[in-house]
Amino acid sequence: MATFLYKLGRLAFRRRHFVALIWVALLTLAGVGAASAPAAGSTSFSIPGTEAQKAFDLLDQRFPGTSSDGATARVVFKAPAGEKISDTLNKATVEKTVKKLAGGSEVTSVDDPFKTRAVSKDGTVAYASVRYGVSGMELKDASRDALEAAGHDAQKAGLTVEIGGDALQAGAEPGAAGEVVGLAIAAVVLVITLGSLVAAGLPLLTAIIGVGIGVSTITALAKALDLGDTTSTLALMIGLAVGIDYALFIVSRYRGELAEGRDREEAVGRAAGTAGSAVVFAGLTVVIALAGLSVVGVPMLTKMGLAAAGTVVVAVLIALTMVPALLGYAGKRVRAAGEKRGSRRGRATGTPGAPARPGLGERWASFVVRRPAAVLLLGVVGLGVVALPASQLELGLPDDGSQPTSTTQRRAYDLLSDGFGPGFNGPLMIVVDAKESADPKAAAGTVTDGIKGLKDVASVSPAMFNPAGDTATITVVPSSKPSSVRTEDLVHAIRDEGTEVKADTDARVLVTGTTAMNIDFSQKLNDALVPYLALVVGLAFLLLIAVFRSVLVPLKAALGFLLSVLAALGAVVAVFQWGWLGGLLGVEQTGPIMSMMPIFMVGVVFGLAMDYEVFLVTRMREAYVHGETPGQAVVTGFRHSARVVGAAAVIMMSVFGGFITSSESMIKMIGFGLAIAVFFDAFVVRMAVVPAVLALLGKRAWWLPRWLDRALPNVDVEGEGLRTPADAGGHAGTGDEDRELVRA
Repeated sequence: MATFLYKLGRLAFRRRHFVALIWVALLTLAGVGAASAPAAGSTSFSIPGTEAQKAFDLLDQRFPGTSSDGATARVVFKAPAGEKISDTLNKATVEKTVKKLAGGSEVTSVDDPFKTRAVSKDGTVAYASVRYGVSGMELKDASRDALEAAGHDAQKAGLTVEIGGDALQAGAEPGAAGEVVGLAIAAVVLVITLGSLVAAGLPLLTAIIGVGIGVSTITALAKALDLGDTTSTLALMIGLAVGIDYALFIVSRYRGELAEGRDREEAVGRAAGTAGSAVVFAGLTVVIALAGLSVVGVPMLTKMGLAAAGTVVVAVLIALTMVPALLGYAGKRVRAAGEKRGSRRGRATGTPGAPARPGLGERWASFVVRRPAAVLLLGVVGLGVVALPASQLELGLPDDGSQPTSTTQRRAYDLLSDGFGPGFNGPLMIVVDAKESADPKAAAGTVTDGIKGLKDVASVSPAMFNPAGDTATITVVPSSKPSSVRTEDLVHAIRDEGTEVKADTDARVLVTGTTAMNIDFSQKLNDALVPYLALVVGLAFLLLIAVFRSVLVPLKAALGFLLSVLAALGAVVAVFQWGWLGGLLGVEQTGPIMSMMPIFMVGVVFGLAMDYEVFLVTRMREAYVHGETPGQAVVTGFRHSARVVGAAAVIMMSVFGGFITSSESMIKMIGFGLAIAVFFDAFVVRMAVVPAVLALLGKRAWWLPRWLDRALPNVDVEGEGLRTPADAGGHAGTGDEDRELVRA
């Protein structure tokens, strides 16, 4: 591996014009494809195998033309203070608005609140339900504009009008200002780490090119592959973070090789062969984690994972080829590590060969080697305390109740809750499949009566049959809000009731609707979490055994990841479910944690955690195989990698943290969760727990059974195949100095 990448790096350095031309051509091609591609249409959200999805599919068959997954809107009217919505002028305004809404090109039906009795008991609030023939993501902008315009006209007449439902959902918008701030912080960290604007600009430039290619390709294929906006957001988030980090490690190693006295082409080759090998395997762990989301069985998650994995692959390829090419263009403007701008030509400060002053990372590693047990205990206990809130984790999907109070969807949600009860925002749809029943109407009546006798039921509508008379729908309004545990219990109670109805009448009872779909989605993700974790961690464990040629080091890496992800989930629960520091982060409404958050964090954070593991520990492994003692190898690994790993973590936290400013609760939660997870994993697990464990294990950390050693391929991440006799002579290694360090 190291030899191949060494040759590839030197080739890219020599043929830099050709390499740069290829990547610019790919970026241009992707950009043209994105600009000329048809607009993305419907991004269907389906959960194969769940009861809610089966009910939707059945409705499409038995109620043709009704578009059960079509967009819906609720236009909520509130009368002025001291008036009723049924007063003459107010009623006329509502009826005029209903008539105007019914004229929309994509509207299939509009309910007049005075005919459907959609007026609150106190007579101050009413709502009109609007149904469309296409999904919310497929709805034309003209239809959304007409919906909002109708509401504005009613407002001018003196009514309070708010609009809820999925018809106004135009996709997730990340916080643009936050992204700019995140990139600005990343730029500052790169300048401090690499010592010059040119060197700092290389990782930023290559990351932006990689993300441009990835996101443009996703945009170009969005219509054909049914990709949503969230897919692009995830690819942007992950692509920027890993793209900057991977390029940073190559450039940093290149500067280190220059400091060893090598010419620029040789230094590029060495950097590509050593740090490039770590980039390849770190990238592979991220790809495994993201692509592994396909085992969950939710098409949306599969597409998100594969698209983000593709962006990571592009980032790896750019780091291995375009970064060496740009280093060739930069020439002497990228200086050797430790070299200062003394004269115009620049010169290295200090005497060649003189011992360098120990850096912060080296001093910290020496402290950990002396006190490994105390550091390990403090790190594990600290993360364990932070992880405690995760034991109270409640899962759900965000609805309009989690939107900021500045949005019309949130205000409509609150008006409906005040006027009709909290459960009115999440009605359940009961589908009675009576095709095999001898008396379909009697079966539907049995279902209705049974549901009325259950707890937490606010109202039950009469059964509505299809033209064939073999399928009925019943609307049930719970007494509690959609995201509450009581509503989830009600869904399970209705399904249990349906089992008895099936036995008595041969009629099948299915529960669906947005609330039931969210419950089923959460359950499916919970069921898939353990198999997914086993697959991803298992594959990465095997990969890391080959990289480190050790059994205990990969095991320690996996256990450390579990500790950091649990701590991150605990922090997410404390902020978004309990409301701690919610005001500081702009969390206006607490509630259940997004149901995909645990499995999503496992996938993404595992890949990123293994990045730091590979970059940091391969340097320790490299020092160990070159003759240093285990204790000295830990210190050497930190001397060369701690500063860069710390910078990479700060950069990644900045990129993820930029998404916390998004108005979308889902994007905000993902940004915070990933940023805090990177902090815990990089600065607590990798910088404290890992060196402490390696110091305690000593040589046993690098133990590998002989039969396994013979069976494993030699990937040579340490660059052993690149060593020359001069390199070998430079390592004195294992004598009194090393033993003195271990004793210390």
